[in-house]
Amino acid sequence: MFETLRRPVAPLSVSIVIPTLNEAKNIPDVFRRLPPDAEIILVDGRSSDDTVRIACELRPDTVVVHQTRRGKGNALACGFAAATGDFIVMLDADGSADPGEIADFLDALRNGADFAKGTRFAHGGGSADITRTRRLGNRGLCVLANLLFRRRFTDLCYGYNAFSRTCLPALGLEPGRHGGVRQWGDGFEIETLIMLRVAMAGLRITEVGSFEQPRVHGESNLRAGSDGLRVLRTIVSERLRRHDVPVARAAAHGTVVSPGTPGTPGTPTAGSPHQQGTGDHPDLAGTTSASYA
Repeated sequence: MFETLRRPVAPLSVSIVIPTLNEAKNIPDVFRRLPPDAEIILVDGRSSDDTVRIACELRPDTVVVHQTRRGKGNALACGFAAATGDFIVMLDADGSADPGEIADFLDALRNGADFAKGTRFAHGGGSADITRTRRLGNRGLCVLANLLFRRRFTDLCYGYNAFSRTCLPALGLEPGRHGGVRQWGDGFEIETLIMLRVAMAGLRITEVGSFEQPRVHGESNLRAGSDGLRVLRTIVSERLRRHDVPVARAAAHGTVVSPGTPGTPGTPTAGSPHQQGTGDHPDLAGTTSASYA
């Protein structure tokens, strides 16, 4: 009688990407609650305070990345390019998102989701921070996105998400060169852009309930009016944009190619929008629990 010997499977690694800009007062509260075994990618937007120093004192293993342009979207693109984990978590540095919920997002990924989307409006989620105006705006944008993309999202503009690194090719985000011209997708529209591209790629999405706390210190850089218009423009432009769905699906199963372009995710490629100087063109972005395929 022969007994089959099975090689133990290594646990999947986790990278947490945290964009920062003058968050020295908030970093201690966030960093003390981070998983000890996760890779921490701090993407700094040229902070003038002690954000980087404090982060490195609290977690000496922190990987510090200086973003190439300005804006949260560019910071995330730079962080994704530096991350080495099998799973990648997007986490704000202002203390509004609870790092203790990371386990819920990772559970969704381990149970088969490609992308775990945080929601404040379903599955036990909530918010002590969102204003009436922002709530109504988010609801209207969410309804529009659901109609145009035939989805059932409950929260479109929330930045607490996690995903398998196999999603990276479908996102089409690249950090570009330092000092480059601002690209579409560099701002707060990034969460919507990522969500819609994942949906259009046919990847499996699961919403995870999350509770949003008020920012602990300082003021948000979010501007409801102007950023809301950028989100609206993103929804329309992404609906009109050509998506190479078969390529994206192949990438999710291990083929490392970017939709429509050769190369490695997070690395500028010849003829990419960054090198062509596309500027602020939405078609060339620098670019639940319910489940949706």
